[in-house]
Amino acid sequence: MGDDTPRLRRHHRVLRAIGGVLAVLLVVVIVAGGVGVWTVTRSFPQTSGTVKVPGLTKPVTVYRDDAGIPQLSASTADDLFRAQGYVHAQDRFWEMDFRRHVTAGRLSEMFGASQVPTDTFIRTLGWRRVAEQEVKLLDPTSLRYYQDYADGVNAYLRQRSGAELSLEYAVLGLQNPSYRPEPWTPADSVAWLKAMAWDLRSNLEDEIDRALLSTKLKPEQVAQLHPGYPYTQHPTITDQGGGDPRTATADAAPQGKAASAGANADAGGGAEALAAADPTTYADRLQQVAASVDRLPQLMGPAGDDIGSNSWVVAGAHTASGKPLLANDPHLGAALPSVWYQMGLHCTTVGPACPFDVSGFSFSGFPGIIIGHNDRISWGFTNLGPDVADLFVEKVTGDSYEYDGAQVPLQKRTERIRVAGGKDVTITVRSTVHGPIVTDIGDAYAVIAKDQAGKLGVPAQQFQLSLAWTALTPGRTANAIFAFDTARDWASFRAAAEDFQVPSQNLVYADVDGHIGYQAPGLVPIRAAGDGTVPVPGWTSQYAWTGTIPFDRLPSVFDPPSGYIVTANNAAVGPGFPDLITADWDQGYRANQIEVRLAALLGAGTKVTAKDMSSIQADTYDANAAALVPVLRSVAAKPGADGDLTRAARLLSGWDYRDDGDSAPAAYFAVFWKTLLHDMFARKLPAATAPTGGDRWFAVVGTLLTQPNSSWWADSDLGVADRDEMIAHAAAAAWAETRRLLGGDPASWRWDSLHTLTLKNASLGESGVAPVEWLLNRGPWHVGGGSSIVDATGWDASEDFTVDRVPSMRMVVDLSDFDRSTWINLTGASGHAFDAHYTDQTDLWAAGKTRAWPFSAAAVKKAATQTLTLRPPS
Repeated sequence: MGDDTPRLRRHHRVLRAIGGVLAVLLVVVIVAGGVGVWTVTRSFPQTSGTVKVPGLTKPVTVYRDDAGIPQLSASTADDLFRAQGYVHAQDRFWEMDFRRHVTAGRLSEMFGASQVPTDTFIRTLGWRRVAEQEVKLLDPTSLRYYQDYADGVNAYLRQRSGAELSLEYAVLGLQNPSYRPEPWTPADSVAWLKAMAWDLRSNLEDEIDRALLSTKLKPEQVAQLHPGYPYTQHPTITDQGGGDPRTATADAAPQGKAASAGANADAGGGAEALAAADPTTYADRLQQVAASVDRLPQLMGPAGDDIGSNSWVVAGAHTASGKPLLANDPHLGAALPSVWYQMGLHCTTVGPACPFDVSGFSFSGFPGIIIGHNDRISWGFTNLGPDVADLFVEKVTGDSYEYDGAQVPLQKRTERIRVAGGKDVTITVRSTVHGPIVTDIGDAYAVIAKDQAGKLGVPAQQFQLSLAWTALTPGRTANAIFAFDTARDWASFRAAAEDFQVPSQNLVYADVDGHIGYQAPGLVPIRAAGDGTVPVPGWTSQYAWTGTIPFDRLPSVFDPPSGYIVTANNAAVGPGFPDLITADWDQGYRANQIEVRLAALLGAGTKVTAKDMSSIQADTYDANAAALVPVLRSVAAKPGADGDLTRAARLLSGWDYRDDGDSAPAAYFAVFWKTLLHDMFARKLPAATAPTGGDRWFAVVGTLLTQPNSSWWADSDLGVADRDEMIAHAAAAAWAETRRLLGGDPASWRWDSLHTLTLKNASLGESGVAPVEWLLNRGPWHVGGGSSIVDATGWDASEDFTVDRVPSMRMVVDLSDFDRSTWINLTGASGHAFDAHYTDQTDLWAAGKTRAWPFSAAAVKKAATQTLTLRPPS
C-alpha cells in the first residue's frame, strides 16, 4: 500500500461533495444589513409569552434559565411529551430532520446524488425497517408517549416552514427548492437508537486491524499490538470472574500479559475463512471494508479508539452529605450542536397518572430523559463495549447460499432511493440467516469474496460477507427510557435495564435511600465457536450465534463493601467470567486514575464532595508520560547524550505528568509521543493501521519498555538498534519539531496552543465552502487533557494534535439535595447559528467548570429568566 492510503479511522468528510452546491450560501453572507440579520434570526424560537399549541389539553409552562435550558411543567403526561416535542423542534428541528434522514437512508432526498452510497449502506443494514418493527413492540403507554411527542413536533411544523424553522432550510431551498419536511413519526424517534448503537457497536475495527496487521507481521507480533486487558494492574468494574475493582496503582504501566476472557479461543477455526487466502492479496480491500464500516459514525462525529466514557458513584458513608454522589461524562465525537439536549420534565402533581419528575440529558428527536435523575434515583451510562457484531463469510451461488450442506434461498428485498435533482436509484438487499450481505454495498467486498473463493478452490461459488449485529433484531429498548425516568428503587431500575437491549451500556445507580449499584444490560451474543475477533465461516452452524447472555448472568453489583463503583469502559469482569463479553476491553487507564483519586480521598479519611467529583472529571494525569519520561531521562543522563535530548530531559524534570493546557512539558511530550509512534511503528505497519495513540498504544509501548532489545525499537534506516537509541532519536527529533511549532523559547510553550477544539456543524460544517463553515462552525478553544486521560479530549497521533473526541457533557448528581447538582453541555441548548445559546456553555466546558442544575419547582422558578406558556387553542 502506498503512503497516500487513508487511515481507517480518519474523519473522512463524507458531506464534502455537498459543498460545491451549497456555495449559494455566499448569497446569505453578502446580503446587506437588516436583510441578513432577518434571514439569520427569523428561526429563533419564541421563549416567553404565550403560544397556542394544537393537541394540548391544558397549559404547559416552559421555564428557561440564562443558558436557555428548558424545564417543562405539565398537568398530564401526554401534554408533557407534546410539549417536549414542541420545544425540541423549536431549538433543534434541523438537527432532528437531518438525523432522521441519516437513519432512514434518505440523505439523497435532501442533498442529491453524492449521498447515494451512504443511503445504500443504511438501507442495506435496514435501520429504519428495524425501528418500524420496534414501534410495533412498544407497550401501549410508551407508544402513546412517542405519538404525543410526534404530535408536539408536528404542531411546531404547522406554525413554521422554510427558513422560519432554521437557517439551513434557506440554504437547502436554493439547492433543492421542492424539499419540505415531512410530519414527525414515532419511528423517526426510535431510529435514532440505531445510530447510537452503531456508534458504540463493538470491535469490528479491531478485527479488521488484526487482519491487516497479519499481512506483514507474525501472529505473535499481532498479539503484541493487541494486548489483553491488564487485570493485575488496572481495575475491573466488578469482582465477578476473578476481577478486582480495587486493583489500581499510581503510575501503573500494564504489561499486557493477561489475556482477555475468551481472547484467541479457537482462533485457528475462527480464522479459517481469512487464513485460506494469502493476506497480502486482500490487504487493500480489507482497508476499504473498514472504511465502509466506519461510514456512518463520520456523520455523527469522529470514531476512534478514545470513544468511551467515565462514570462513578460514591456511597453516603464516604460523602460529606451522607448521601451518594454520582458523576458521568460520556465521550463522543465532537459535534455542533452537542448530541445532548438538557431538559427537565415535571408533572405538576406526580402520581400514577403523571409519574414524571425527571431532569437531565435528552436527545433532540427523542422523548424522555436518557441520562440524569428523578426525585428518587440517579443514573449514568458508559459503553460496556461488548462484541455484538460479527462478519460471516458466505458461500453464495446465484440466489442461494450454503448452510450446513444445504442450499438455502437468499432473502431479497428492493429499496428505492429518491435523489434530489436526479433519477431514483433502486438497490437489491440480500440476506442470509446471519444478516444482510454487505458485499453488495461496494466492489471492495466483492473482491474479498472472489479472493476467498479462488483460494479455497471453489470457483463455481462466490463468497460474500454478511453482518450479524444485535441491533438488527427488533427489541424493547424504546420502552426502557420511560421506565428509567420513573424508576423508584433498585428493583424498578433493574427492570428498566432489562429492556435496555441495544446499545449495551454500563449503568451506575444511586438513590436517596443511600444505595448504589451497577448493572450491565444488553443483548450480548453467545457463539457456538470462535471468539468474535475475526470473520468466521457462515456456511456452517459451527460458528452460529446460539442465543444471548441471560440478563441475570450479566455483571451486576449492589451496595459493594468498598462504598464506590467506577466504570470507564474497563473490563467489567475478570478473566474467569464464564461468558465472553468481548476480547477488546478498553485498557483501563482512565478507570485506574479515577480509582487512584478516590482511594487517596478515602484513605485520608476525607469525606467526598461534589466539588471533588468535578475535580476528578477534570483530571489530566497522563499515565503514559509517567511510564515513558523516566526512561527518557535515564537515556539523556548517559555520557555523550545529544544536546536536544538533554534539553528535553531538563524540561521534563519535575513535571507532574499532568496534561494541563498551560504546560510546556505536556506540549513537548505530546510531540515526542507522536514522533515515537511514527518512527517506531507507522514506518513498519500497513498504512491503515497507523497508531492513533490511545489506550491500546499506551499498553503496547508500556510493555515494550521492559524489552529494550525488542525488534520494535530497531530501525536500520533511522540508524537505531534498541530502545534507548530509538527514544534518544525520537526525543531529539521532537525537540526540533516543538521548536518549529511553538517557537524557540520553551518557557512560552503551551499544550493548549497545539491541542485545540473547533466545533463543526454536524451536517454542513465540513462542506468545504469557507463561508458556510464560518456561519455554522465555532472555535477554536484551547484545552488541556488528552487521549486515555480522565479529561478525555482525544487526539489522533497519526494526524495532528487537534481534539476530535470529547466529554460530550459532564454531570455530578448530589442525592442529598438535587438542587446542589451540577451539569454542563459541550455546546448549548440551541441549534440555531448566532443564537445566544448556540455555544454559550463551551467556555465553561473548556475550563472544566459546570453550571448549577436546578430541579425543585422553587429552584426552577428562581433560575428562570424567560417563561413561555403553551396553551390549547381554545
